Amino acid sequence: MDRIRLIRPTDKKYSQLAQEHWDSVAKPLRSFGLLETFWNRIAAVQKTEFPDISERAVVVMCADNGVVAEGVTQTDSSVTAVCTEAIACGRSNINALADTFRANVYAVDIGVAADLECDRVISRKLAYGSDNIAVGPAMTVENVYRAVAVGMDMVRDLAEKGVRIIVTGEMGIGNTTPTSALSSVLLGLPPEKVTGKGAGLSSEGLLHKAEVIKRAITVNSPFSDDPAELISKLGSYEIAGMTGLFLGGAVYGVTMVIDGVISAVSAVLASMFAPASVDYMLAGHVSAEPSGRMLLERLGLNAVIDGGLRLGEGTGGILLLPLLDGAAALYNRAHRFDGAGIERYVELI
Repeated sequence: MDRIRLIRPTDKKYSQLAQEHWDSVAKPLRSFGLLETFWNRIAAVQKTEFPDISERAVVVMCADNGVVAEGVTQTDSSVTAVCTEAIACGRSNINALADTFRANVYAVDIGVAADLECDRVISRKLAYGSDNIAVGPAMTVENVYRAVAVGMDMVRDLAEKGVRIIVTGEMGIGNTTPTSALSSVLLGLPPEKVTGKGAGLSSEGLLHKAEVIKRAITVNSPFSDDPAELISKLGSYEIAGMTGLFLGGAVYGVTMVIDGVISAVSAVLASMFAPASVDYMLAGHVSAEPSGRMLLERLGLNAVIDGGLRLGEGTGGILLLPLLDGAAALYNRAHRFDGAGIERYVELI
């Protein structure tokens, strides 16, 4: 993974230039709030005072999870394949939003437990699903690195096409279970504090899910600061692939939007590989899952949207795009103090 060593912090000089531009817009200082901060972060990634996010994409990592065998989901693993093909062929939830917000959607089969027929699926299959974390590791460390490379390669290829902002998404029945397991270890909290109902469990089902996660942690003893080892023991192929997306954003100069809790845990893992990769991330929204907010806090990131969203596929993250488009319109086209005959606001202490 030599590319990870190339990751450097963004150039904050461009963040400052962008903030100076915001301060010249005829409005109270900092009055567009967090969206100003987001725009400044994009400027630092793109190394320009005038960033451009007109070319955008959604990358959905798709894979199955062996832990579904423990009865931690409402549906079975066959749904992953159906939904992956729907995303690839333009029929799913994320596609409806992406059409509205002018983003291309890419569905990557990194570990679906079936052979897919839609020729628009990007096939990077490393296995037919992860192994059951309740009885042993999810995958080998070698396959973790291979999955991370898949994510990094996706960003490289899209950056070469001019894409400058990517929303991260996932599809994988059962993947909130490895996410909660990883969150428990990363946040140092018991499983019941970080485990939610996912796509829909009863209260009894939630208790069972937490017990399965406790068993997975006991069986795998995942107490390490090595992110590859953590993913190997408790993760999934879509989590590993999304971790690679975030690292790829930092290598290839692309802003990466965190979606929900599965995306957030992947972002934390990416930050463990390369702390500077956080400079290239924006938080799309705060997930309704219990650990969602805590993972963003671990990254030091705030989100504009806090709406109890938990649909997945990148559907929460993509809602940030129209807000950023609004920020771009204000930044680039609103009247400025020097041309409006209005006295500038000054910073008061």
